[in-house]
Amino acid sequence: MAATDIVIAGAGLVGRLLALALRQASGGGLSLRLLEAAPAGRAPQDIRVYAIAASTRRMLEELGVWPSLAPHAEAARALRIGDGRLADAVRPILLTLAGEVTPGEPFAHFVDGRELGRAVAAACDAAGIAVEHERRIDALEVGQRGVSIRGPADRRQEDSARLVVGADGAGSAVRRAAGIATIGWPYRQGAIITIVWHEVPHDGVAIQHFLPGGPFALLPLPGHRSGIVWTERFEDAERLIALPHDLLAEELRRRAGPEVGDLRIEEPPRLYPLGLGLARTFVKPRIALVGDAAHRLHPLAGLGLNLGLRDVAALVEVLVEAARRGEDIGSIAVLERYQRWRRFDTVEVAVATEALNRLFSNDLGPLRLVRDLGLGLVDRIAPLKRHFVREAAGTEGRLPRLMRGEPV
Repeated sequence: MAATDIVIAGAGLVGRLLALALRQASGGGLSLRLLEAAPAGRAPQDIRVYAIAASTRRMLEELGVWPSLAPHAEAARALRIGDGRLADAVRPILLTLAGEVTPGEPFAHFVDGRELGRAVAAACDAAGIAVEHERRIDALEVGQRGVSIRGPADRRQEDSARLVVGADGAGSAVRRAAGIATIGWPYRQGAIITIVWHEVPHDGVAIQHFLPGGPFALLPLPGHRSGIVWTERFEDAERLIALPHDLLAEELRRRAGPEVGDLRIEEPPRLYPLGLGLARTFVKPRIALVGDAAHRLHPLAGLGLNLGLRDVAALVEVLVEAARRGEDIGSIAVLERYQRWRRFDTVEVAVATEALNRLFSNDLGPLRLVRDLGLGLVDRIAPLKRHFVREAAGTEGRLPRLMRGEPV
């Protein structure tokens, strides 16, 4: 018999929240270990700004994370979408999405990744969930009753579990050790990430300009601050991020437009290469993938973390219900329930995101005219706009209980 019920590889946001949700939902009935390949204190500061959909906020509330995070979150009053070129004197807003999911419940909030990381880590500490650092996974050997986990040969570390969950990111060691292939391609685009102070208040309004190099988003934070997600062709992004801060700030002003007033860079910018990656399967006997280990998408829709946490909520529900029925939580019959729940939704979002990126990263005049007419049409059809707001809130489709704010 395996020594541990579930081993989770990857102690990022997705891995920690999976451990926390399993601990709470099972009442401690499922034994857990949380492994992280990086040494303690080596993780880089996450200066990304996350869009937290209403359904994800409900999950964080149910897990006890939201109360400490709420003071650092900015409620989304609206999302304004425009399409133009850098040389345009005015970039008209073609579509505005606004409204509440329920009275007093915004469709999204925006949070600094560092604040989110601190809130999640504190909740895990309070639940007694410890991270085992420098625990790299090199090989997995699946047997009838469990899976053996081997680290580097020079460490001579071997563990066993009934189930191993890969929450270890786009370069997942679990996915590689399990022999799960991926389908995807690089976008030849890079995302420049930073946080800026700006003179004019944002009033809780997020802005996304579709420019020929890619989308440029301003995501509001408390105060006169916004997160920047700035997509360019990769060679252009490399050139831009190498500029001195004063010149880079001038390039930011050109893209943000005069509406924000003066602007200064608060955090050293970082460059992330972009690409599409989908695991060909999310499960194998005694192995499951969640988050970026299962799917890597373009950030233009701000869905990455929300999709990953929907994976977590669905997997927790499947595993805990199976355990209550006395089923083998690592069996393929149980894990396929999770895959059936999540894979189609993920592929659907990936296809839509891919199409949007191709459509809006193109400067052909006729294509621009068609997409601008389409955005303007959506802006005039109230039922369609309400549908898009519900999609942004993550409240459409079959939701796991945690995403409804309910216990498992």
